[in-house]
Amino acid sequence: MCLGLPMTVIETDGMSALCEFRGEQRRVSVLLLANPPVGAHVLVYIDTAIRCLDEEEARLIGAAIDGLGAALDGENCDRFFADLIDREPQLPAHLRSE
Repeated sequence: MCLGLPMTVIETDGMSALCEFRGEQRRVSVLLLANPPVGAHVLVYIDTAIRCLDEEEARLIGAAIDGLGAALDGENCDRFFADLIDREPQLPAHLRSE
């Protein structure tokens, strides 16, 4: 399983950006993106920003990370996945045959 972090760009020089997630800062490559501006949310995997996120998607990924932590601690994690409870799984748009 790959786990990316939804981080916020604090500063950027066009090739890298200082990003933050819950008080942790790290410098990441932004070469795969078109120079995200300060304040942008990016999905970071192995110190590389792999795509931009909107605020809602960043929030949902953060909740999923919290849910994973709760599950590992043996707690009920349903509250972290409220957007998934009581609905059928959905294929991503690019896999649908519509």
